[in-house]
Amino acid sequence: MLVDRLWPRGLTKEKAALDLWAKEVAPSPGLRREFNHKPEKFAEFKKLYRFELSKNPALAAFRQELKRPKVTLLFAAHDPRVNHAVVLADYLTRSAKRKRKPAGKKPQAAARRRSR
Repeated sequence: MLVDRLWPRGLTKEKAALDLWAKEVAPSPGLRREFNHKPEKFAEFKKLYRFELSKNPALAAFRQELKRPKVTLLFAAHDPRVNHAVVLADYLTRSAKRKRKPAGKKPQAAARRRSR
């Protein structure tokens, strides 16, 4: 699954043979331009992109695609650690863990009473 808003230069869609181009879950054009793959801006970018993801209506449909047996998020950035796909994967993993927690149960630490 390609998760870039822009198609990678020099790669034809036929040659790529992708199952999905999920450009709707990529960062907005303004955020992408502001970040511009500069490592010193990555911390702020992560915060802003996570906010965008939390408000993105396309994420629900994208989550359905993630139910496949094997999913690979593809991106065209040169740096494998400083790019939006890293943030997207982390966001999806964390939100999936939150959804798996049983509803109505208090965390153990909060449920303990202080003994006298």
